Amino acid sequence: MKILLALIKKEFLQIIRDPSSIIIAFVLPLISILIYMYGINLDSVKVTMGIKNDDNNPEIETLVKSFGHSKYVKSITVDNLQEIENRIIRSKIKGAIIIPNDFSTKLSRGQSADLLVVTDGSEVNTANYVQSYALQITNGWLSQSKYKYGLARPIVNPEIRFWYNPDLNSHYFILPGSIAITMTLIGILLTSLVIAREWERGTMEALLSTSASAFQIVLGKYIPYFVLGMASLIFNVFLCVAIFGIPFRGNYLVLLLVSSLFLFTSLGIGLLISTKLKNQFFASMVSLGIGFLPALMLSGLMFSINSMPKFFQYLTMIIPPRYYVAFIESEFMAGTIPEIVVANSIFLTILGLILFIAVYKNTKMRLD
Repeated sequence: MKILLALIKKEFLQIIRDPSSIIIAFVLPLISILIYMYGINLDSVKVTMGIKNDDNNPEIETLVKSFGHSKYVKSITVDNLQEIENRIIRSKIKGAIIIPNDFSTKLSRGQSADLLVVTDGSEVNTANYVQSYALQITNGWLSQSKYKYGLARPIVNPEIRFWYNPDLNSHYFILPGSIAITMTLIGILLTSLVIAREWERGTMEALLSTSASAFQIVLGKYIPYFVLGMASLIFNVFLCVAIFGIPFRGNYLVLLLVSSLFLFTSLGIGLLISTKLKNQFFASMVSLGIGFLPALMLSGLMFSINSMPKFFQYLTMIIPPRYYVAFIESEFMAGTIPEIVVANSIFLTILGLILFIAVYKNTKMRLD
């Protein structure tokens, strides 16, 4: 125990003397969460659309005005198709609505009327917004106009309720999910440099000359960075809840327990990289490639796992952020759900133990 405590003390002193560890643990999460809060927005966006009205019926003018009254659309009146093409090419508008000259005539007869929607397909998400807004605004106008009596009324009128996130605020799940990305970076990046730094500075030789065992050396690396990582987690949660007002409906104790399992797993990945690579630069590059990219792309935060090809769906099963993202988003938005907590905790525990054993087996106690 004395040897272990001495190793832990040594690591804490190195953390204090090395400002990069503090920057990674606290400054990096702050920058990251600010980017996710203010730089990334998956909510509805305001788009600029051109309106070309070929129907002289005064009633149709109210449809044109409806586009201008929408908070999601900035409408611009255009006179011809060439102007629409030029404005889209120069990205002055993201789409256009063309109302044909027989639009009101067909509606008054109870017939289906065509409405041409032109979008810039080079920006797929924006094109989907243009299409969706055009449909919603037109249907809203139609329900209030005189033409609604000439058309068949729908048999079913759905009433939509959004549970857990009634405002459909994307930040309510992006920011909690970003904690998983940040914790992955902290856990892997911090520890991937630890043993590599010992080899580069020549202190590993001095460490191997002591009576410390491989198990004590591994624990001496795990415990200090585990404490630092948990402090960073508390800092992240404080920013989300207290500063940015993200609702938290779960249990803080459960959050800390499952987060500790996830951090334990991330530390294992970093230490395993560090034991294999004795160069800090290579270790940091590999840790970013193994930690950040899979955590962002394959964790389910940005892209639904169910929509991925089967190969990548199976691949996500060995990626720890997948389980932590599912847990932390549920914990923030829906509260503590035992099935989700238990299932994800089991997977994280198994992965963490496998990585701990791998780190122990790969920690060399002699010079090659």
